Amino acid sequence: MARETPAVYVVEDAHWIDEVSESMLAEFLTVIPQTPSLVLVTYRPEYRGALSRVPGAHTVALAPLSDSETTALVSELLGSDPSVGGVVTMIAEKAAGNPFFAEEIVRDLAERGVLLGETGAYIATADVAEVSVPATLQATIAARIDRLDPNAKRTLSAAAVIGSKFSPDLLETLGIDPALEDLVGGELIDQIRFTRQPEYVFHHPLIRMVAYESQLKSDRAELHRRLAAVIEARDPAAADENAALIAEHLEAAGDGHAAYGWHMRAATWATNRDIAAARLSWERAQKIADALPADDPNRAAMRIAPRTMLCGTAYRVQVNVAGDRFDELRQLCTAAGDKASLAIAMAGQVIDHVYQGRISEASQLASEAMTLIESVSDPTLTVGLSFAAIRAKAMSGERRDVLRWSQRVIDVADGDPMRGNFLFGSPLALAFATRASARYGRLGWRDDLQQALAMGRSAEPMSYVRVVIVAYSPAIPSGVMRPDDSAMHEIEDALRIAERSGDDLALAQARMTLGVALAHRHTAAERDRGQKLLAEVSDVLVRRGYGLSELPIVDVYLARERARGGDRDDAISLMRAAVDDLFRQGQLLGFGGATGVLVETLLDRGGDGDVAEAEAAIERLAAAPADDGLVIHDIWLLRLRALLARAHGDDTAYRDYRDRYRDMARSLGFEGHIAWAEAMP
Repeated sequence: MARETPAVYVVEDAHWIDEVSESMLAEFLTVIPQTPSLVLVTYRPEYRGALSRVPGAHTVALAPLSDSETTALVSELLGSDPSVGGVVTMIAEKAAGNPFFAEEIVRDLAERGVLLGETGAYIATADVAEVSVPATLQATIAARIDRLDPNAKRTLSAAAVIGSKFSPDLLETLGIDPALEDLVGGELIDQIRFTRQPEYVFHHPLIRMVAYESQLKSDRAELHRRLAAVIEARDPAAADENAALIAEHLEAAGDGHAAYGWHMRAATWATNRDIAAARLSWERAQKIADALPADDPNRAAMRIAPRTMLCGTAYRVQVNVAGDRFDELRQLCTAAGDKASLAIAMAGQVIDHVYQGRISEASQLASEAMTLIESVSDPTLTVGLSFAAIRAKAMSGERRDVLRWSQRVIDVADGDPMRGNFLFGSPLALAFATRASARYGRLGWRDDLQQALAMGRSAEPMSYVRVVIVAYSPAIPSGVMRPDDSAMHEIEDALRIAERSGDDLALAQARMTLGVALAHRHTAAERDRGQKLLAEVSDVLVRRGYGLSELPIVDVYLARERARGGDRDDAISLMRAAVDDLFRQGQLLGFGGATGVLVETLLDRGGDGDVAEAEAAIERLAAAPADDGLVIHDIWLLRLRALLARAHGDDTAYRDYRDRYRDMARSLGFEGHIAWAEAMP
């Protein structure tokens, strides 16, 4: 979207596309109208995928070539020798306006010796009445493949099993002596890499399809089975990375149980790299498990496992966990006595509630989830699932539960940052970050924060992103920390990592964290950048209807920048709505800072009723049902009461509140509040 140079993107043969690529491109196309770009997508009429349903797209249906156009094409292919005149007419009639069919008929006749010469200069050797051609394009291609010598035919068949691209060395590992020159000469394949390790592709996807489907199923299955073994053996260190490909070959070979295991392995590897790909692997594993016979002893467990992870990670792709999928899993788990899987799914449901802005419900469900987790008595499960409940309790201001459950994760993980990392990255790193937030102003919270960041950085990229978000997104607007250069460097790093991931939710959160941090910086250029980021994040969250717990905070600081630009009336309306949303959601983690922004802006405007509204907002903050010891509320109340006293002209009360505010900020070591307190006259 930042690029100003016009660009044209061409996506050819969308009917052959895989699901992950289709999803990525469909998302990409949503922003094309906002750019100086043109996208051209070609596909067959039977394609009904996402790329055929892009809003605002102009569809051009290409009719078959006319008789005259087909005749012109065939004439150019055959040449002007008088002997080919009748052949031109015959081919044009048979091709029925399909140019590729016309080309394949010409190749078929040349290979049979009916045509002699080369493209554009053929001579017919038989009378047209004696010449027959296959009835369909597929039959024409199949006839050409049948005429290949046995070695070339074996080569083409094996290549069709490998995929649209293939290399000679991979063919050799399958026991094939590659006969590639004849296939290239016959325009069945093309060479696309001319290095020491050459690479080839099929001349047309339809050629690969015919070559693949014309094989005996047993022969094809054996090739798939051998290819899966070869891929695994060639690079054992990359087995996880290649797991999805191995699973596809085993599934095509009919080895359901083995394919299931590799699909599950592929999903595990992709969980923190590309969640869309991971979910696709779980869905394929689920399909295999559902197709198993009822008397298979492993069927129940195999049906539960992929469903568990689909529910547990649904929040990351903005899919509502509640409904038929969760109910089905609950029934399967109940029948199997599988509390652990149900606990994983319930953790996903807790986070789903959080990101839908249903904080009070999330907190209640978190208590139920923790009870279930504790009943399982599995240390790895306790470590891996606690973050969902901790996050819900943190958002609702229940500091004691956050502290207690974070401490338990730290104790049980026993220093292993990757223990239980099946849903949320490094649970131990996140536990240090959440314990820090529960200990704000108390001994050791800064050490916790630094340990969380260091552990997240050493664990794996997306763990670092999540730790940075959990560490800085509440601390900076709450006034606990200042967005100094070090903090900004870490947030920028996290954003770059999120941009390379397939996790849109993490990306939105990272952009929000940076936007809010920039809104607290000193220069106008930084604040302008922050405002732009926050506006984009707000638009994404509203459009998707997800991440609604983040939206009020985004809108508060977006509105504050508008107010600084002079648009106070609209800014206050937006702030008021955002703070009301936080209160309705039961989200108390950011309530103090958001109320502070609203009160300060009201007092700055100083219009009729503004002071009274500011006082009411302060009293609502004071009455908020947060745990005792939630000092981020206490310190905000001191600051806001000082500002209110000054607005009332009560200098004595103002100085008293101001001095107490300064002392509290210093005693707690809250960098943001220290700076704000020192700036008060």
